[in-house]
This record gives sequence, C-alpha cells and structure tokens, in this order.
Amino acid sequence: MKNTLYKILILSLGLFTACTADFEEKNTNPNAPVTVQPSLLLRQVIYDFGEQMSYEGFAAGDLLAQHRTALDFNLFDRHALKSPQLGGNPWPIFYTNLRDNELLLKQAQSNETFKVYEGPALILKAYMAQGLTDLFGDVPYFEAFNGIDGTVTAPYDAQEDIYLAEGGILDNLDKGILALNAYTGAVALEGDLLFSGNLDKWVLFANSLKLKALMRISSKEDVASQIEAIFSEGNYIMTNADNATFDFTNSAPNSFRFAQLRAGDFNNFVLSETMEEILTDLNDDRIEVFFRPFANSTTGTFNGLINGINASQTSIEPANYSRAGTLFRENTSELNANFMTSWETQFILAEAAAKNYITADAATLYNTGVQQAFEYWLTDLPADYLTGPAAYNAAGTTPLQQISTQKWIANIINGYEGWVEWRRTGFPTFKPVAASLNDGLIPVRMPYPAEEEALNADNYNSAAQATNGNSLDVAVWWDE
Repeated sequence: MKNTLYKILILSLGLFTACTADFEEKNTNPNAPVTVQPSLLLRQVIYDFGEQMSYEGFAAGDLLAQHRTALDFNLFDRHALKSPQLGGNPWPIFYTNLRDNELLLKQAQSNETFKVYEGPALILKAYMAQGLTDLFGDVPYFEAFNGIDGTVTAPYDAQEDIYLAEGGILDNLDKGILALNAYTGAVALEGDLLFSGNLDKWVLFANSLKLKALMRISSKEDVASQIEAIFSEGNYIMTNADNATFDFTNSAPNSFRFAQLRAGDFNNFVLSETMEEILTDLNDDRIEVFFRPFANSTTGTFNGLINGINASQTSIEPANYSRAGTLFRENTSELNANFMTSWETQFILAEAAAKNYITADAATLYNTGVQQAFEYWLTDLPADYLTGPAAYNAAGTTPLQQISTQKWIANIINGYEGWVEWRRTGFPTFKPVAASLNDGLIPVRMPYPAEEEALNADNYNSAAQATNGNSLDVAVWWDE
C-alpha cells in the first residue's frame, strides 16, 4: 500500500499533571481551536503511533528481543530499562496517541456526521491499549484519557480488566466491528493511512487483533470457542494485500526516522549473536535483507555480537559486525510501519490448531505464515526452506517452538512484539546478556517511568508495590 503521508501538527494532551480546582479554565487557550477535524486526528494517530513505534522497535524493542544489539554504552541493552537512550520510552507514545484517539472517538459518538470514525477509533483504542498493558502490566486506563474533562491523575487498572471488562480490549474490538457493520452513512472515512477508507478491511483488522488478544491471554482464559468462531467465519486478514500497514518514504519527513539520524547512531546498532545463529542455522535468506555483511568480511558473511556488552571494558571494532540492511536507511520506501499482518494471523491460527483450539491443519497454516512473512520482507522463499530445519515438524523441535521462532524473526522492528511473544512462549531461546544490570535476568515487563512517580504519586505507589517496587522481573497477569 502506497500512501502519501503528511505530518499533522495537532494539540496533544500531555502526561499526568498536577490537578487544580480550576484546571479546565486555566488550561484553555481562548485563541486556539477547540476541535480538530476527525480526518486529521485519525491520520495523526495512525502516523504518529506507527512511526514512533517503528523507531522504538529498531532502537529498543529489537534489543530486548535480541534481534540486534548496540555497540557503545547502551544501558538499555544491558537491561537498565529505566535508562532509555535513543529509544526505550514508549509510555508517552501510548498515552499521547490514546488521548488523541479518545478525542476522535468522542467526536464520532457525539456527532452523527462523524459516525464513520467510531469503528476505527474503537479498534485503534483496543490495539494501542493492548500494546501498553502488555509492556507494563497494570496501567491507568479506564479513567486515564479524560484529561480534557479535568481528570488528570488516574488509578492503575488490572490488566485482566483491561482485557476483559466492558470498555476493555476485547469489548472495544467487538464494538468497533459492530459500529463498522452498522454504518450506513455516505460520509467517507478520510485520513485512513492503513486502508484508504475501506471499512471492510477495518473489520478484517479487528478480527485479526481479536485473535491476537485471545491467544495472548490463552493461559488464563478459555478462548478456544472464540478463536474457533473467528476462524470459521474467515473474516480476518488473510493476504499481505490486506495488511494493516503503511509505507515509509525515502526522504524526510516521512522516511523511517532512524534513516535520518547521523551515521554514527545508525551504525551503533548491529546484528545480535542470537539472531545471527538462528538465521544461519535455518539457512534463512532474510538475513541479507535485515543486515549487511560485516565490513571486514572478504566472503560476504554476517557476524553478530552478544547483547549487552559493557563498552567501557570491552573493545569492539565496528567493522567486524553486521549493521542494519539498506531497507532501514537507503531504501526505506520499501519499509512498513506494522500494525497487523496476514503472516502474524497465520502463525496465531497455526498455534491455535496445534493446541486444538480450532479444527485445522497446523502445518499448513504455519507454512502459509512463513511464505507470507518472506514475501512481506521482500525475500524469495527457498524451495527447500520448509523441508529443512525450519520445517513444522523438524527433528529436535516442537511445533510451538517453530511457530514462535518464525513469528519472532518476522517481528523485527515491530515495536516490542518480538520480546512480548518471547515472554509468552519462551521461544526462541535467548542468550544471557554480556554485562547485565538486572542480575542476569531477562526482563519480563517494562518499568513505570519516573514521571509517574512524580506526577501520579499515590496511584503509582500502589502499582509499584504490586510489582515488587516496580521490578522488571514481575510477570504481567497473562504471563504469571
């Protein structure tokens, strides 16, 4: 999908601030517009969230997922997650965009002219809420997006409720689908960077997201009948042509942001030893898209570095390691911001079939997911790939390991999804980081940011107490 993207400057709500009795009066600019056209809000939310989370994926999510590592003084790569550097601070990205999306939702629900935006706004709310709670666990949610009405400090809601309660993730996906199916107006959906106003594709997106949410909580809830119902209906993303993505461009302001940073920052991120070993063992040609042969190689080979080095004690020659491929710098018009894809949906269904949640051939679903993931990443699938080490029933592996590993590979730069799925499945096997700042443990949640402790202290303190002092090592509800 090719879209012309525009940066839209709109009024975004800040993070939690101190509450005053006359909050609304003191925080209203009489000279500024009080409403923004819904098409601009929708475009802004989709672009800003997609662009920022792709950047986060490259600079932080991929470090946690051991897709890539950093060469020089990156505390985040050593699992000091309270020390974000070039990336690693997703909290404000989620809350800014969730609040802008709430403005869009309120316009759609209060003005019949804007009714067409209700379904997409509900679906985006569910999508972003899942990403937020999957990273942090319990978070401010049900009362968190009403700053415009005067509520500026919100309690932390249980992750279980964010998934299952009215107004939560699954409920909003259902309501979004209902709103889209019920819409009979003539007003077109504008500002839609994902599907160019095609409401049917928004329904596909919502159902794929529902499959994802159900699978993520499947260790806690009996989800088989719900997954079976969606699968039987067949109204989810099935081909890459229907993916919920938008394309970057080759030049600013809409190129992949990391491509615009100075060469030193870009080249600081190189192939992880974990990723190198997995791709090499699978004879996976996607390594040539994701990374470049290391500069000192005379045979065009790839070399990865262990995650989390202590750069003050370890001397590293950058030319000995493979940096990111041209797709992430010179050719970013071929790179997507990923919200949801067909290949991810196929892997979810393959796992569901392997666990007997649905009646289907898991190997066929797996093979389709692999084929679509290669296509998505602009790589020809080798004729023998699915009969070798990557085969669904390859010797020495399990179906869940194979499915999870393939999903992990394809999730490179997709926010924090590679790490989140590793937390859920345990695959692939991660290596201990070289110089851990988390007692040698790989984190299983992101920490609440310091700003919360300062600006939402009472609610923060309760949440911190429930996570052993805001520990990185306390699993979220669905991972317990």
